Amino acid sequence: MQTCSLCYAQSPDSALTCVSCQADLTEYSTTAVALKRFKANPRIRYVRIAVAGDACPECQRYQRAYPKDQVPALPIEGCSHEYGCRCFYEPILDEMFP
Repeated sequence: MQTCSLCYAQSPDSALTCVSCQADLTEYSTTAVALKRFKANPRIRYVRIAVAGDACPECQRYQRAYPKDQVPALPIEGCSHEYGCRCFYEPILDEMFP
C-alpha cells in the first residue's frame, strides 16, 4: 500500500493517483517525498532500501544501499507479498555533525 502525503489515504501499490484526493503518487506518496528530501540533503551520500523480514524475493533483491542518484522508486514493481510492498528508504549520512 502507498500512503498519500497530502491526505494520508492509502492506495494500492499499482495506483498512480491517490484514491482519495487524486494526487500523483509518483510525486506525493510518503516514500517519494522522503526520497526527494534525502536527495536534497548534502549530508546524505547513500540511500538504503530496507525490507521486512518476510519480504518477497523481488523486494529482497533490492535490499542494499544505493548512491542517492541511483535509488529505485518504491513500491518495488513486481512485489508479490500479500500486503504489497513494505520497503522503505533509510538515509546513510556522510557525516553526523557539521
